[in-house]
Amino acid sequence: MGLRNELGTSSFRIVSAARLALCAVFLISVASLTRGQSVPVPPSEPAPADATGTGIISGTVVNPNGSVVEGAHVMLTQNGHQIAILRSGGDGQFVFSGLPAGRFTITVTGNGLGTASSPEIALSPGGIRYLSAIVVPLVAATTSVRVTANQDAIAEREVHIEEGQRVLGVIPNFYTSFDWSAPPMNAKQKFQLAWRSFIDPTTFIEAGLIAGGEQIENLYPGFGTGAPGFGKRYGAALANTFDSRFLGDALFPAIFHQDPRYFYKEHGDFGSKALYAMEQAVMTRGSNGHQQFDYSRIAANFAAGGLSNLYYSAANRGASLPLRMGPLRSAARRRRICYGSLCCHGSPGTHRTPTLEHRNALAASVENLAR
Repeated sequence: MGLRNELGTSSFRIVSAARLALCAVFLISVASLTRGQSVPVPPSEPAPADATGTGIISGTVVNPNGSVVEGAHVMLTQNGHQIAILRSGGDGQFVFSGLPAGRFTITVTGNGLGTASSPEIALSPGGIRYLSAIVVPLVAATTSVRVTANQDAIAEREVHIEEGQRVLGVIPNFYTSFDWSAPPMNAKQKFQLAWRSFIDPTTFIEAGLIAGGEQIENLYPGFGTGAPGFGKRYGAALANTFDSRFLGDALFPAIFHQDPRYFYKEHGDFGSKALYAMEQAVMTRGSNGHQQFDYSRIAANFAAGGLSNLYYSAANRGASLPLRMGPLRSAARRRRICYGSLCCHGSPGTHRTPTLEHRNALAASVENLAR
């Protein structure tokens, strides 16, 4: 029994010695592996450049209406040097932290905004300053809305308005424009207005009156007397009107780029208006907007007189016929000036100031074109 206890004690001692030997070998191995090497240590994060204090400046950016401004540029300066810059949040607020003691200024600006600066802010060590509201002015934005329409389309509406103009509600006044700045008519519009003027019932009535007067005075006796003579004179008068309309108001104005209309002069005293009306007997407006000698009217009058040789009787034909007919056709231009100067148009029995009605109608037409 004693021998057995002695053997157990010896075995325990041997196992303990073996364990100590293994630990020693392990420690020696680890020491050899780590010899000459340094164990890395996580570096500490550097302190922010502005983190030299514990002061705080905060505030809210608003516009003149009191609404908060999001995304405004907020700059913090000290002694004229920029310290930090940030944007205001969704609630218009901003916060500068980690500030040292000193005097600071807040400057706020942004797109569509003016510039606002706070008074100088004195910040004590570890102090907290809150600016309740920095009001940033709004920059007055200039918005230009330009409504444009095709010039030919505007002129077309102008012509339609003029086709409704009549003196005392009866006599056509198609060739008077009460809009001084009306765009020029193109060639197509000149022919359209000439045709509209020719087919007006008053044209046929006027031809009958002319034929009747010539019959009474026995002018152009080659046409004869009685109903046949009246019919020939009526046809000649109607042909004269046709020639005058299409040559003087359409063809030659299109060739020479001149406007056959009379433009009413709204402003000025009676003398200046009278002088202008007299000038228009031989002057007209070009398509470029400048006053020009009325080549179209003069050329058309004598060209139409030459065409008269085709349908007047042989006894009345010759070179003298255009010379006699030319001045008569010039009277149409003078009559047009007279109608334009009367400044009366509309329904029978009414006398209205044409400029106001005309411009309102044209403005509505142009607005519809621009839509």
